[in-house]
Amino acid sequence: MTAIKNDQVPTETILALRDALELLSGKWKFCILHHLHTKGEMRFKDLQEKAQGISPKVLSNELQALEDNLFITRTVNKTKPITVSYQLTPHAQESYPVLTSLIEFGLKHRAKIKNK
Repeated sequence: MTAIKNDQVPTETILALRDALELLSGKWKFCILHHLHTKGEMRFKDLQEKAQGISPKVLSNELQALEDNLFITRTVNKTKPITVSYQLTPHAQESYPVLTSLIEFGLKHRAKIKNK
């Protein structure tokens, strides 16, 4: 990848970066995506347990945003009581290398900060 000076970055590139950051921003979205990637289809309650500290309302909002952006599918299961499960879409699978890169960077950064 060649370096581009700030005044030469195409507007479309900046808009695409802003879209991606807005889509994946927040404390919980990557956590949710990671759990769905590693565990596969998960019920709401299971996601809430795995994402320790998330309230049901926040989880519901994050799942809705991910569904609106075609990252997950929501399935209402005809069980008693009714349960809802979520799974990643193929579109979301394309984001996993980004998640992996951020995890690797975060681990290196944490080690660097601890050793300063």
